[in-house]
Amino acid sequence: MTNVNSACEQLFPLGFNLVTSGEMIYGEAKTSKGVVALLGTINSAPIGVDLAFALAGKVLEIIQNHPQRPIIILVDTQGQNLSRRDELLGNAGYLAHLSMCFELARMRGHTLISIVYKEAVSGGYLALGMIADRSFALDSAQIRVMALSAMSRIMQISLERLEELCASSPIFGPGASNYVALGALDAVLANDLSSPIEQALSQSEQLDQRAKLGLERGGRKLAFEVINLVINAHV
Repeated sequence: MTNVNSACEQLFPLGFNLVTSGEMIYGEAKTSKGVVALLGTINSAPIGVDLAFALAGKVLEIIQNHPQRPIIILVDTQGQNLSRRDELLGNAGYLAHLSMCFELARMRGHTLISIVYKEAVSGGYLALGMIADRSFALDSAQIRVMALSAMSRIMQISLERLEELCASSPIFGPGASNYVALGALDAVLANDLSSPIEQALSQSEQLDQRAKLGLERGGRKLAFEVINLVINAHV
């Protein structure tokens, strides 16, 4: 799998710098559209209360010190930290706080782009990656809600049956290609990594188009219709 420095060398050929603090990384990169802020995680970090709070603080620092600077979120997480300590301290609230800080950044004019360069799992990915306006993944990245073997044990459905379901519906399946079909990812980046990011930085559209993309790509056939039914019912 790609490490963060080799990924950034391809994503930001004009130059970048990163600072490591525990399992958090932050810094900035040069692009043809200007300087962007970098923020993310390394070592497949489980996101617990401490890391979520630290990430949220960096988002607020960017908002305060660099108004409207685009934020590139570099994602490598095994999901939320499931330790007893983090659960007792209310980890879900810390993850929600992180998401709200990203939402504040969006409201203040910061474009949010997430890039899964290694691994993205479950609630950690929701708060750190899917919160973005535009989302991408390297072709070597691993994305899933839950491993099929674990899903089999919890749902009491055979692994073979889950594998059959994955063949016909990307909702069940791990892997970046399934998340593209669902509309959760704009694209998987394979060779030219920098150009799609440069293009995303040029687009100011912040409407959530994931359900529409999922319909167009055949991965989510009902979500867009249901969303519109609910919206029109309240007009």
